Amino acid sequence: MGMPNIPDMRPKIDLCKCDAINALLHSIALEEIALSHILNAEGEKLQKAVSLSKHLDELLCVNQSAIKLLKTVLSTELVLLMKLDNVHDMKGNGCSCDDCCCEE
Repeated sequence: MGMPNIPDMRPKIDLCKCDAINALLHSIALEEIALSHILNAEGEKLQKAVSLSKHLDELLCVNQSAIKLLKTVLSTELVLLMKLDNVHDMKGNGCSCDDCCCEE
């Protein structure tokens, strides 16, 4: 068997600093929306469990599941906050493109 042939894949992506910052902010916003949907679904699940369950053990199990999910969401939020801080630091250094849309 011969060595695999991997094609040279170097796409030309030409973004100025402003465009990159906007793309990063957009990605943060989309992740926040996704997390809000996850939290909403978890809330609905808890409401359904409370209305249907008659046993404390089942409710405690559902509660543990919710706690685990909230810890995961919290860690994701911390990562997003660090990402946002980095984007904020990038913005302060100015853009070097000729037709910059973020001139102040």
